[in-house]
Amino acid sequence: MGEPTEIQTTGAERADRTTHTGSDPGTDRTARAPGGATRVARSPGATVRSRLREQRRTPRRPHLLFELALIGLSYWLYSLVRNAVPEQAEIAQKHATWVWNLEHTLGIAVERSINHGVNSVSWLIVGMNYYYATLHFIITIGVLVWLYRSHPGRYAAARTVLFVTTGIALVGFYCFPLAPPRLMTGGGFLDTVTIHHTWGSLASGAGATVSNQYAAMPSMHIGWSMWCGLTIFFLARRTWVRLLGLAYPLATLSVIVSTANHFWLDAVGGEVCLAVGFLAARLIYRTWVYRLPRRPGEPADRELTVPAQWDTKVTA
Repeated sequence: MGEPTEIQTTGAERADRTTHTGSDPGTDRTARAPGGATRVARSPGATVRSRLREQRRTPRRPHLLFELALIGLSYWLYSLVRNAVPEQAEIAQKHATWVWNLEHTLGIAVERSINHGVNSVSWLIVGMNYYYATLHFIITIGVLVWLYRSHPGRYAAARTVLFVTTGIALVGFYCFPLAPPRLMTGGGFLDTVTIHHTWGSLASGAGATVSNQYAAMPSMHIGWSMWCGLTIFFLARRTWVRLLGLAYPLATLSVIVSTANHFWLDAVGGEVCLAVGFLAARLIYRTWVYRLPRRPGEPADRELTVPAQWDTKVTA
């Protein structure tokens, strides 16, 4: 009974030697790891996927020059595409009338009353005009810099949210040209920048010649400000700073309505774009953006206060 076993063993050893010496024409699909364990060779595609998964788990520290170039190029492309969209004034006016009538149906068409009321307080409306023209960029850039310096492990994911949000907005500008209230024919709104001769806004005056005036839906003032507000709220340590983060998009909403640059529904459109941006980042990084490690190599932060359903793992 022992002889057949010996023959089988000898044959198995010969086959094993043949495979590893390369004399067998077949493809070698296994390799011996130290200790005798067998390791299956991975295809190039599997290797790339493995590296992407590892990068999601332990994000690398962003490179300053690369990020500056990326942000500069992205904003240049955003401005180029936004202003290259045909203005289509007639269609934009029809869309404005449709939005205004819809808001009347919903019982939320109060923008004109707010616009006229705030315009009567000169110092307030002038301040709002400057707010609209400047803080949109200043606060967003400031939050990006803060993320880069203090939360490098979360920077790339949070930046991805912002980029996806803005990309979707460009589609909205093209597919749904919309006249802002201040340019709406027969709407009775006041263009506060023109009335008070406010400096610095691309919405009216000389700046209007280099900016697409009918790119109002969705509102990126709301999309970007809410991104800033949520980022500050979830990542800042001081309570008063977190509260300021929540107040920022609310203040921005009051500004865009008071200055007649947007309808309420434009703000809703901006929020929808932002929600898709967060969803896209979650699918990429397999977790809620702000739960990524604060710094590369650190464990993920489990102390953040977020709704429980946001922490559900996304299956591959």
